[in-house]
Amino acid sequence: MQPTFVMCRPDHFAVSYVINPWMDPVAWASDSERLAFESLAGWETLCAAMRERGARIELVPPVRGLPDLVFTANAAVCLDGVALMARFRHGVRRAEEHHYFNFFQSLHNRGFVRRVHTMPDDVVLEGAGDCVWDASRHCFWLGHGQRSDARAAATLARVFDVDVVPLELVDPRFYHMDTALVPLPYGDVLAVRQAFSHDGWRVVRGRIGTDNLIEVPADDAATLAANVVCLGNDILMGRCSTQLESLLAGRGYRAVRLPLDGFNRSGGSAFCLTLRLDRASFLRPAAKPHREPFGFAAVTA
Repeated sequence: MQPTFVMCRPDHFAVSYVINPWMDPVAWASDSERLAFESLAGWETLCAAMRERGARIELVPPVRGLPDLVFTANAAVCLDGVALMARFRHGVRRAEEHHYFNFFQSLHNRGFVRRVHTMPDDVVLEGAGDCVWDASRHCFWLGHGQRSDARAAATLARVFDVDVVPLELVDPRFYHMDTALVPLPYGDVLAVRQAFSHDGWRVVRGRIGTDNLIEVPADDAATLAANVVCLGNDILMGRCSTQLESLLAGRGYRAVRLPLDGFNRSGGSAFCLTLRLDRASFLRPAAKPHREPFGFAAVTA
């Protein structure tokens, strides 16, 4: 099955309001032309890297006045050809809901999606940004407390008929689950310890197991290094320290570093810029093959 993603060109991307600690509209406005150019170049580099690895990309038309539409991970939760559309917490992003819904209707008409569901009006869930699929453990990791509601777990379980593990996110920097935890191929998981409470981290460790848990170093967490796209053994990401590079390479993964700093300014990176459509609950990852550790790959625009 060809990996298929939803993305949106950042033609209108900017940091023009504040809904997380990463966002500074004044700093963006002081150098907006350069930052917008660099962000577009980084996005194009990410697209090229994904296509080189066999990915198909379906593009949402950008809309003036919706600067965060580029973060398509927030559009919906997708599994087994079913899409559950997002309900945003902040008013500045709610206009995205209608645009995304129309796009997913077009995907349905073209056969990419079998069914499209909407959230209850009084329950907030910000798409795959807060609902991360873990094929190895056959569950969704649901982040709540900052941008999504814990009550969304009931809707997710009803729509997708899979286990949902709700975890409160306690550090404002890691406001979505995709900034704090991401499953890698072959059962490993990248996770940011400081994003979770003591009890939450105990749940993470218990579910994943210490042998499969890769704790993101604090300095890497501060550059959103857990916000990655996995294609085979390649981990497409923004910044990555030598320490994290070594942790990944020691488990057979190759870190592919991309110039995504512009999106860090809005609290996003590679995962935030993508939404995978072809995830299937009946497909389990293969056992990790024996292979020599990979080195580090740097990609520039």
